[in-house]
Amino acid sequence: MKVVVDYDVCESNAICMGIAPEVFEVRDDDFLYLLDENPGEELRSKVEEAVRRCPKQAISIEED
Repeated sequence: MKVVVDYDVCESNAICMGIAPEVFEVRDDDFLYLLDENPGEELRSKVEEAVRRCPKQAISIEED
């Protein structure tokens, strides 16, 4: 799986970071960073929850 973030829509509210800190990080500059664009299957449920709970629907998953 590949995690895709639409940075034009993202508000960097850190909900995704709270769900999957292994994949998402909001830094001191208040911007979201994708730490792992291709996380392992063991993180799929967390990433899927982050996709569902993103208030701006800025995160998506593409299948490899």
